[in-house]
Amino acid sequence: MNRLYPKGVYLLLLLLMSQMLVAQTTITGTILTDEQVPLEGVTIQVKGHAVQTLTNNRGGFSITVPALPVLLLVSHTGYLKEEFTITTLTPASYRLIRNEKNLDEVVITGYSTQNKKLIAGSIQTINSQTFRDVPASGFNQLLQGKATGVQVNANSGVPGGGITFRIRGNNSINASVDPLYIIDGVFISNTDPIQTGLGQQQGSNPIADINPSDIENITILKDANATAIYGSLGANGVVIVTTKRGRLNSRAKVSLNGYHGWSRATKKFRVASGAETALLTNESRINTVKDNPALPPPTLIAEPESQPTYDRVSDLFRTARTSNYEMSVQGGTDKSAYYAGLGYLKQEGIVRPSNFERYSGRLNYDNYLNRQIKIGTSINISRTWRNVSSNDNNPQGVINSAIFVRSYLPVFNTDGTYARYGSFDNHLALINYLGNDAVGWRTIGNIYGEYAILPELKLRTSWSLDNASEYENNFISSLLAAGVASNGSAASYETKNLVLTNEQVLTFIKSFGEDGKHSINALVGNTINTVLSQSTSATGTGFASNDLTAVSVASVRSGSSAQSRSKLLSVFSKASYTYNNRYTLDASFRADGSSKFGANNRWGFFPSGGFTWRADQEGFIQSLNLFNELRFRASVGLSGNQNGIGPYAAQGLWQSGNNYLDQPGIAPSQLANPDLTWETTRQTDFGTEFSILNSRLFVAVDYYNKYTYDLLLNVPVPNRTGFATYLQNYGAVSNKGFELAIRSTNVKTRTFKWTTEFNISQNTNRIEKLASDIALGASGRNISILRQGYAVNSFQLYKQLYVDPQTGNAVYEDLTKEGNITAADRQIVGNALPRYTGGFTNTFSYKGFDLNVFFYFQQGNKIMNMNDFFLVHGNTQANIGFVPRQLERWQKPGDITDIPRVTTSSLTPEANNSAANNYGGNVANLSSRYLEDGSFIRLRTLSLSYTLPASIISKLKFNNIRAYIQGTNLITITKYGGPDPEVSSQSGNQNTAGYDWATVPQPKTIQVGVNLVF
Repeated sequence: MNRLYPKGVYLLLLLLMSQMLVAQTTITGTILTDEQVPLEGVTIQVKGHAVQTLTNNRGGFSITVPALPVLLLVSHTGYLKEEFTITTLTPASYRLIRNEKNLDEVVITGYSTQNKKLIAGSIQTINSQTFRDVPASGFNQLLQGKATGVQVNANSGVPGGGITFRIRGNNSINASVDPLYIIDGVFISNTDPIQTGLGQQQGSNPIADINPSDIENITILKDANATAIYGSLGANGVVIVTTKRGRLNSRAKVSLNGYHGWSRATKKFRVASGAETALLTNESRINTVKDNPALPPPTLIAEPESQPTYDRVSDLFRTARTSNYEMSVQGGTDKSAYYAGLGYLKQEGIVRPSNFERYSGRLNYDNYLNRQIKIGTSINISRTWRNVSSNDNNPQGVINSAIFVRSYLPVFNTDGTYARYGSFDNHLALINYLGNDAVGWRTIGNIYGEYAILPELKLRTSWSLDNASEYENNFISSLLAAGVASNGSAASYETKNLVLTNEQVLTFIKSFGEDGKHSINALVGNTINTVLSQSTSATGTGFASNDLTAVSVASVRSGSSAQSRSKLLSVFSKASYTYNNRYTLDASFRADGSSKFGANNRWGFFPSGGFTWRADQEGFIQSLNLFNELRFRASVGLSGNQNGIGPYAAQGLWQSGNNYLDQPGIAPSQLANPDLTWETTRQTDFGTEFSILNSRLFVAVDYYNKYTYDLLLNVPVPNRTGFATYLQNYGAVSNKGFELAIRSTNVKTRTFKWTTEFNISQNTNRIEKLASDIALGASGRNISILRQGYAVNSFQLYKQLYVDPQTGNAVYEDLTKEGNITAADRQIVGNALPRYTGGFTNTFSYKGFDLNVFFYFQQGNKIMNMNDFFLVHGNTQANIGFVPRQLERWQKPGDITDIPRVTTSSLTPEANNSAANNYGGNVANLSSRYLEDGSFIRLRTLSLSYTLPASIISKLKFNNIRAYIQGTNLITITKYGGPDPEVSSQSGNQNTAGYDWATVPQPKTIQVGVNLVF
């Protein structure tokens, strides 16, 4: 070979070429979230070099780097910045950690967004990832244990059933204590539309109309500084829901999600066997004659030990199935972004025959017409179906008819027909023939427009509606006890509720001065809100056949209708000033005018103010080298309440139907009060938040003091007025409490991560001012009471001290020291409000595996066990049986027990503790014997998921594939003797919570599911 150049030149050229090859080395990889979901649009830079790229729609990237090793700088909006050292050309996946809980997050503060580290109010944001895949129909139920100061309890285990949701306690007595719900700027109604009167104390959950899978995050506004901007709507806190939206310049992403679940009762109702029931029945009859010698000799059941047992409880329960299917697509072009989702959910109740079914569809669309104008819409349409089963305080309810009837009595008559005993129906007949169906349609939507007048000045206008319609058809067959006398009965109800809102908001955000030391975030706006309600009912009795169920074919028919309208006009403003990114002052003001109030007091005015100090920016704090973040905040403000009272509460009303001698007549039904005005809540809040150990440990502490005055109360008036009560502003309620939240990253390596979250809240409720005691409760027994100096939801009972070992009679505390037990000896012995609530979560991630363990707990609340009220008793009703605990009763002198001897004597505690009548009070009547501790700790969810590696996913042309198995309510630790401690059957009245009366327990659920993204 001829050489054109010396050998050294060739060697030099080879060396230069090798260096060029090294300089053009290309590395590839995948960027994932901490949930193993690919991230699109992630920025990747090479430290020290001007090289940069973005990930594709599957999270993949390819970048040319200099000689290895290199340091990649990875960043993405909403995630912590990360640095990864690359030492090999082998493709690998890298995780980014979400930043939504960092102090630097941007959160919604009411008509605007703001950096959380500058906010004076108490605000908490919860990402939907924290409660995904939980088999609950309403997103409000999914917030249980996830936020401090928020108490969430399901009133029963009925699918789509009622929820107790309280933010920092009960603020009112007559007015509503539910928070304001806002979804994508739409004020939605939380009014229960179900009208069926039979056994509906539990109610339903209107929030179940919204598919939780469409939600991106939820922000909870708790203190007055955060809620005062909503004025009369925000006294009970505000829950702001932001649904998923598309992103500009992103490819279409299709998500499929499906799961199946199987639910069973963790603990079922228990009743005594046939032999035990017969034994106790004989004993009670014998003791009754001993107590009343004038009675004839008792009639006893022969051979009680040989009596059969008819198991009705097993007929109630079933393994209930849950099916959920969802599909969504989201993406965007350079000018528009979209999200569309479809969902189907079907849940069977563990107690037959209740069911819940929901079809839902959502469309979110945003379009930038040009650099200044943006328009968009959010629309949610849902259809729900409920099979409303009768339970609670209803002798003809399905559960009552199964557990109250004596277990030795046959289920069927000798001719094969359904057997009924006393006031109780046959449980199988109710399951098979009672038709209570409710079909609801709901549309929640808005359209908006934004105009950027200047870069720092923006005007937004929006029109929104929440249109709900519920249609119920009920038919009671002549095969049921309630339909025998009338030869069948039917009822139809149609309830419509329409909320219309129009808002204008002008926002100004600007930084100025040297290095932007001064910044202003201000807004001004107005709201026009109209609520229209309409209801129609029709009833009929007498049917030629049980196959004909429509009211129109009944022999006797009647109907009624009603409608109402209320309006709210509001103007509001808010401004915050920040100096040097260190000190922030903010204030807000809202004025509300409501048609509900009297002409003299239509308007309410609600100001607030707050201060935030970012102490970590101070030099003397930084010199400690301890805190990554440290801030202090304080706030005070007023908010109002008008929800829960009628639209014409201040007006004098007349009512028709007061006829005389077949002539129509009307009569006054309500006194006018032109001075009626708002309930007002004054709240102060002091809080601090800090993070240490390189932000691996975060702590937040809050103290609040709420005082609600001018309560909207029906105050008793003299009978000479012709009325019993008069609605006026009188009374006060306070709530004080502490909140603590802790988050920690315990272990964090490239392949393994362990995080912990813990929160606990304490609240003390007290009625500060009340005109007189208000007695309430189940079936007129006045077990619940509102009394000045005590908490709402208090129980007033005779306090049982012990059972006399010699006589077997219950002994009650004699408060009046009169030697007799009278009504004056009843006392408050507890309340239904928990003193402490909280949650404890541990999350473990290893490569593609994720394990999440979440516990919820509450402590200090009492439950009135109405099942024991009747079934651990003196057997006053001839057909009621017993529960096994009745076997622990007193039988002979010397026995030590808390259950007195069995007797059917209908003497109340008033006759007890007297020398003449020392056997009274053994019958179930207003005794603390039935009030139990409702505290519990529950393994709310345990989930294990696996996300396929990126290398496999890419070959299958998917962005993500995740499979999981999850358990819900697997373990419950409690002293409560009923089937479930998370219960409140009388929740139709907010002042009579804490009753367990034949209530469906929370189910234990096992589910498996899969998420696909492509």
